[in-house]
Amino acid sequence: MVFTCPVVAVSEPTATQSAIYRRQTSAEGFPTLDGIETLYESFEKSVTQHKGLPALGWRELDKATGNVGDFQWMTYGEAAERVAHIASALAQLGIVAQDRVGVYGANCPEWMIAMQACNRMSYECVPLYDSLGDNAIEFVVRHSEMVAVVVAAGKLAKLAKGLEDLQASGEGRVKSVVHWGEGADAAAIKSLESKGFKVLSWGDALDAGAASPAEPVPPSPDDYCTIMYTSGTTGDPKGVLIKHSAVVAAVANVIYYCKEIDYEVGPGDSLLSYLPLAHIFDRVAEELVLHVGGRVGYWQNDTTKLIDDIGALKPTIFIGVPRIFDRIHAAVTGQIKKASPIKKFLFHWGFARKRFFLQSAFSQEGAAPFFDKLVFSKVKKRLGGHVKVIISGGAPLAPHVEEFLRVAMCAPVVQGYGLTECCAGASIAIADNWEQFATNGPPLPCIEIRFESVPEMGYDATDKAAPAGEVLLRGPCLFSGYFKQQDKTEEVVDSDGWFHTGDIGTLTSSGALKIIDRKKNIFKLSQGEYIAVEKLETTYSKAPPAEQASAASSARAVWVYGDSFQSKLVAVVVPKQHALQDWAKAQGKEVVAEIPSTHVEPVTSFEELCRDPEAADWVLKQLAAAGKADRLKGFERIAAVHLDSEPFGIENDLLTPTFKLKRAALKKHYQADIDRLYADLNAAAAAAPAGP
Repeated sequence: MVFTCPVVAVSEPTATQSAIYRRQTSAEGFPTLDGIETLYESFEKSVTQHKGLPALGWRELDKATGNVGDFQWMTYGEAAERVAHIASALAQLGIVAQDRVGVYGANCPEWMIAMQACNRMSYECVPLYDSLGDNAIEFVVRHSEMVAVVVAAGKLAKLAKGLEDLQASGEGRVKSVVHWGEGADAAAIKSLESKGFKVLSWGDALDAGAASPAEPVPPSPDDYCTIMYTSGTTGDPKGVLIKHSAVVAAVANVIYYCKEIDYEVGPGDSLLSYLPLAHIFDRVAEELVLHVGGRVGYWQNDTTKLIDDIGALKPTIFIGVPRIFDRIHAAVTGQIKKASPIKKFLFHWGFARKRFFLQSAFSQEGAAPFFDKLVFSKVKKRLGGHVKVIISGGAPLAPHVEEFLRVAMCAPVVQGYGLTECCAGASIAIADNWEQFATNGPPLPCIEIRFESVPEMGYDATDKAAPAGEVLLRGPCLFSGYFKQQDKTEEVVDSDGWFHTGDIGTLTSSGALKIIDRKKNIFKLSQGEYIAVEKLETTYSKAPPAEQASAASSARAVWVYGDSFQSKLVAVVVPKQHALQDWAKAQGKEVVAEIPSTHVEPVTSFEELCRDPEAADWVLKQLAAAGKADRLKGFERIAAVHLDSEPFGIENDLLTPTFKLKRAALKKHYQADIDRLYADLNAAAAAAPAGP
């Protein structure tokens, strides 16, 4: 069955804003969870209804062989008992309702139990995660005013140093630490205890809670369940305040959506937890699965073993981000290239046939059942073979990757759009609807969407044919502001409750939201021209030497820079190594992957090649060709380029955890190179003959 969901306008447009768009539902108002108003109530309901069913799973390591076995499962009843014990132990430490408790470590049952313990006692859970950076961890501990931290053993030493530094400066409020897992640093524990911190192992906390149980302190829907810090692209992380009612609304969103596509999510469903539980995308997904009595299996926290974990769990729901799906696409297409001629023929024939029928409005099951069984079932097994729905979020999927997934995975594949500020879900594409290919679909039922005109970028929200502008969101799953940053809150939430996302979107003919640009990343050049930098980076990333430099990353390899004191744009490019080396060889340069110990000219490594002015000139010409092909204006063209062999990454603090460019960090990192490029451009301009 192909389902199309109408989107209706429920208001008239204003001078600068579009109408308000909502999903047309049969229910009045926003969907609910049948009387469930808090995450505590949601979990308690599941424990009551599914006490003996498996809830949280993990794979035990055999120390003798170094191998892991099948998933072992903790039932809902067993999980609830541990939640009560940990909650009671935290209460014994003097933590009271509305206090904040940090959780720091990789996804695992203990993480979820700690979070549910916070829900039980009306504590506000504050996730900590490494990709925020060392300084940011200390910032969050201080800024959130947390009073306790539940931490993985492997993170204890790092946490201890930060806590001790904060204590020495008089800025820390943490008094207690509970650590789970083996291998806790004994020296770190001793040091913390010597400075007055109360330190408990997970086992000790369970025993203490069992010996002296505390009654739950149920939260209200308006209580905050979490302060989730976002890395952001500039400045310190912002603490996103999220109420219980907001996450409950987000779960209701997904359940309603699943019903629309005839997928009754329930106790038979399972989810692999591998995306960070410290992020809202995975948090909502796990809350959903636990709400319906399903199973959450936790990975081994090792990307090289992810496929093995998928095979062991065989999940029915798979959520991911583009870089994961990029890897799957690359692996499968790589195998096809190496396959025999007959296998290649069958794959490409089946692919083209199934794509045709999907584009002709056939369902996933009905498009090409013969080829599903003969060819694509082998691809489906990469996700365990039982997946019923695949959801991608966090960033846009490349169109060719989405097409591949839709055809070859034998399951509905949809993209969603959302932010931490709307509990991850604002819109999602309708499964089996090819008209919503490469879009984010209509609004979810707990969200209203409208567009606000951005005239300086040429976007008109009141265009009846194709409204476009900054995406504004409103609804019960929205956040309640930024913790202790009222000024930041007022910058993005207006008096009518609309959250201004900073993303530029449009509404397609199928009623789907499509993100096409970014408002915040615009600036003026000295001649007064506005530059929409992300649009330019998209164009320049099409140039052969600048195409995605790493198959393991969905991040761009081009950073465009300009400011109001300069009339031209410059860029930093991390070029494709083979593209640059192929050019060098064509120029008669001898090139090697690494400099040999007997290095003599003209043998050149990739690192040296990136410092070659001739190489920079060649890359600049390729960028110019890409700009010309996309009909960029003269002031949008790159005037000079710096090449770097080191990719932009999370490790060097140039990308956010969701692989967005950190522009302030990039500017700081490349300031000397920017200055050199502009000095050369200005010197050349000064030396040029004066015009008539």
